Amino acid sequence: MIYVANQTRGSGLDARALAATVERLLTEIGEAGSSVSLTLVRDRAMRELNREHRGKDAPTDVLSFPLFAPDAFDRTGPTRPLARASGPERLLGDIVVSVDTAARQAADYDAPLEREMERLLIHGVLHLAGHDHLEPGERQVMEDEERRLAEAIGMPWPYRESSAR
Repeated sequence: MIYVANQTRGSGLDARALAATVERLLTEIGEAGSSVSLTLVRDRAMRELNREHRGKDAPTDVLSFPLFAPDAFDRTGPTRPLARASGPERLLGDIVVSVDTAARQAADYDAPLEREMERLLIHGVLHLAGHDHLEPGERQVMEDEERRLAEAIGMPWPYRESSAR
């Protein structure tokens, strides 16, 4: 189940379509049936979250708040969980996207907002699955997985070859 909180009324985004995209991404990483909370916000709210959780006083495009430690996933190849938690629901964590920042980035890439949102959802889901991009080796693994997931959902990859996000 994807829990969506859209705090950006009037953005023109289809929250149901975004939730369906997250479900497809979860299936691709071996987490079909797992749950994620997706919140769409404006820059002001994202700036507050970024300041509170990362110490950066500026909005960012996407933040992920995983509920599992990175070592709960096999990140040597396509992302897969090492073990499934038992119980009625496996909640992986929260993804928060700033629609304002996404819109600016989409314009920079000359891409539709929906495509930039898909890219950010891929990025956020991979963070929930334990990926990171702080070190060059990690960055390359994450970029390879981003491209794999983009292809899996039929998303063209119009972005620069190396993006250190």
